[in-house]
Amino acid sequence: MTKDKTITRGRKETLLWALLLSSVWIVLLLMNTLPSEDSFFYLTDFNLNTAGKYMAYAILALGIDLLWGYTGILSLGQGIFFGLGAYCMGMHLMLSIGGEGAYQNELPDFMVWNQLEALPFFWRPFDSFVFSMLAVVFVPGFFAFVFGFLTFRSRIKGVYFSIITQALALTVWLLFNQNTMNLGGTNGLTDFKSILNFPLGDIATQRMLFVATGICLVLAFLLCRYITQSRLGKVLIAIRDNEGRIRFSGYSASQYKLFVFVVSAALAGIAGALYVPQVGIITPGQIGVLPSIEMIVWVAVGGRGTLVGAILGAIGVNWARSFLTSNYPDLWLYFLGALFVGVVLYFPKGIWEVSGRIKNLFLKPSKNSMAKN
Repeated sequence: MTKDKTITRGRKETLLWALLLSSVWIVLLLMNTLPSEDSFFYLTDFNLNTAGKYMAYAILALGIDLLWGYTGILSLGQGIFFGLGAYCMGMHLMLSIGGEGAYQNELPDFMVWNQLEALPFFWRPFDSFVFSMLAVVFVPGFFAFVFGFLTFRSRIKGVYFSIITQALALTVWLLFNQNTMNLGGTNGLTDFKSILNFPLGDIATQRMLFVATGICLVLAFLLCRYITQSRLGKVLIAIRDNEGRIRFSGYSASQYKLFVFVVSAALAGIAGALYVPQVGIITPGQIGVLPSIEMIVWVAVGGRGTLVGAILGAIGVNWARSFLTSNYPDLWLYFLGALFVGVVLYFPKGIWEVSGRIKNLFLKPSKNSMAKN
């Protein structure tokens, strides 16, 4: 009976948070469609685009929280999977500049500068939107599967796994910077014009992308919440707390770790694909070590092992970054470092722990008074 009550309460909490995320997303969209720009609640087109970008980051943070917060696997290479999904989308958008099949006889500018005479073979399938959307999920997922299978089978874990993923992120960053990859080199992919024949410069298209990002965020949250509330989630938490005992109990910890690693990579790929058309550029700078570490900071600040905290951290830290880089550009990195150190030392569960302490502070008097009665 207690188990049934716990499951019912978990489902109610999941539905409540999903409704809250949906409400915030709808409010932001309605604020952009208000007729008067003089209204206090009016949201500019730029801010709507920025909010869409932050929601894409939140999807990425959910995957990291599922991997790190619930399973205890600290990956310092999540930028790789974000970049792979982003490049898959960017390649499709580059091929859509002149319409479907535009580059069968004409090459992107950077390929012309590299003196290529034909479109590379791995570019051609990305002329299809359906193939590109599948690649956004399966390319990062397959890469994570191969890497995870080799590392988890060898029982590499802890700080050693973190160092390997960091080295992998550096390697991929160096690889994507090379012009021989035919992916734009250090300049990356940019100057996109349209998606599904809708001009990216049109505000209606940006609203459509905002809606798509919001829907994906809610679905990603529901997926992660479902995993963490299921029996699978309990196994993941057990792996985080005591992996040796899980193996002794007969579970294959490596298979569970591989599964969650692939899911996290797929979410990162989706986030990258939603990021590209709203920002308008993807470069190797989003793949390297530093972006991957910043992604970890988002989850640490928001509160790992909470899902909601990961969303708050991704949005909050990136908002602070936009504010500080605009007003105090020399202080951003110092602020980020101090924020991470302060959270690790004093608030291990991030912002979510602070909100819990405040809640307990207000509830404590009422409990005492009830005890006296």
